[in-house]
Amino acid sequence: MNTIQLLTQLDDLSFDNHFIRDLPCDTEPHNYPRQVFAACYSPVLPTKVVKPQRVAVSSEVAELLDLSPELCSSEDFTQVFAGNRLSKGMESYALCYGGHQFGHWAGQLGDGRAINLGEIINSKGERWALQLKGAGPTPYSRTADGLAVLRSSIREFLCSEAMHHLGVPTTRALSLTLTGESVIRDMFYNGNRKAEPGAVVCRVAPSFTRFGSFQLLTARRDLALLKQLADHTIRTHHPHLGEPSVSVYVAWFTEICQKTAEMIVHWQRVGFVHGVMNTDNMSILGLTIDYGPYGWLENYDPNWTPNTTDAEHRRYRFGNQAEIAFWNLGQLANALYPLIEQVEALQEALNIYTATFEQGWQAMMANKLGLRCYQPETDESLFSDLIALLQRVETDMTVFYRQLAMISRLAQDHDETLMLPLMSAYYVPEQLSAEYKTHLLTWLNRYIKRVQQDNRSDEERRTAMHAVNPNYVLRNYLAQLAIDKAEAGDFTMIDELLDCLRRPYDEQPDYVAFAEKRPDWARQRAGCSMLSCSS
Repeated sequence: MNTIQLLTQLDDLSFDNHFIRDLPCDTEPHNYPRQVFAACYSPVLPTKVVKPQRVAVSSEVAELLDLSPELCSSEDFTQVFAGNRLSKGMESYALCYGGHQFGHWAGQLGDGRAINLGEIINSKGERWALQLKGAGPTPYSRTADGLAVLRSSIREFLCSEAMHHLGVPTTRALSLTLTGESVIRDMFYNGNRKAEPGAVVCRVAPSFTRFGSFQLLTARRDLALLKQLADHTIRTHHPHLGEPSVSVYVAWFTEICQKTAEMIVHWQRVGFVHGVMNTDNMSILGLTIDYGPYGWLENYDPNWTPNTTDAEHRRYRFGNQAEIAFWNLGQLANALYPLIEQVEALQEALNIYTATFEQGWQAMMANKLGLRCYQPETDESLFSDLIALLQRVETDMTVFYRQLAMISRLAQDHDETLMLPLMSAYYVPEQLSAEYKTHLLTWLNRYIKRVQQDNRSDEERRTAMHAVNPNYVLRNYLAQLAIDKAEAGDFTMIDELLDCLRRPYDEQPDYVAFAEKRPDWARQRAGCSMLSCSS
């Protein structure tokens, strides 16, 4: 068995910056806000900072990049991933793209506070792009400073890794670094600006190309560059589809639809709400990307959004994510139409999204309930009635599904004793009226009969349920507690959460408090319920 030799110097990373070699560059060398035409990226250097301090490193991502623990604890690591030095092979740049924001075309957007360092090839032959978020202004920063604050950087770092360990397709995070400088932010856009600690996150993904990368080119009628970017993306990330052609473009779009549907099913499974599903925040690889004002569904409310900017119309609410992904794919279809010019083929791919999501959702719900497979004659109403019950009173989604596994298929109870394992999921037990209890008991007895049809032991069903229903998610209040401590100079809770969230489906006695439902004090507290896009 071959042992991989981990790197002890960043200069030994194997860079293969295929994106910038293969695609046209912005010809303006100076870094100032502007419209960028006929280019996919602009060269730009990260802004140097005065006193970088490493806060956290994901050991799993470091290993993915062949980085040794000694290297990750070195001063050079801190300097490079704070943006103070480019190691050998790094060629930094910002991506050019556009997008729809809250349903409206916004024109050019681009990497306003993200700077790519390049693409490496690891020892397994995998391609990974490295990107610093919060490392200073780019030509796409518009009126902003291109920086990020510690609170949003902690949330991005922890959630990227939490989602990966939950089995959700996502970008990753290598490191979180303080800059030693202050950043002025108005957290709630209410005129109360204040200085906050600045920070930089190193994000990692096979590609950071978005739906909006193609949209902008079509909107500008730069069809030659549209084809060039599409061909590059297919050859680099979808080579199994073959050499680019009209039929391959169709197959590629179909694959994007399928992967996006699969991603949304995972979001619904674990109760994740993205908060800003603009088309510039949609990955061409079906990855969760751009962790801004996201949130975790605690009280099961399909109308909940974590984004204060979305509070009025709730476009990106939990229950609307599948529809928004479909709408976004429709915008991507419009962008790719000049390459295909076949409405029917694009529509068929969108239909495949719908079918993939529907079948995936049905299978996911069956798995959450510990059923061997979805049986429409019984399960359609079983699922819909359960979701209606969860919405009627404040019910913690994560705790409820976890505790549902404790209901025995042999239970003979027809009174409230049957409900006891679920009581820890309710935020306001006084809401459990006699009528509600009757409906819940009726549903539980239906569920038990359905489980009995599967001829699956309680232990087998419990194991299956616990493999898909997490015990731990990055609850909003937990992230905020870690932020509060970090802003006071104590980073221990970041490490504790990172460690706990590595095994989200396990029972972990050391972290049992992290599995509890949201405390009442966090119900309306800033950072624990809704957030703004300010970071």
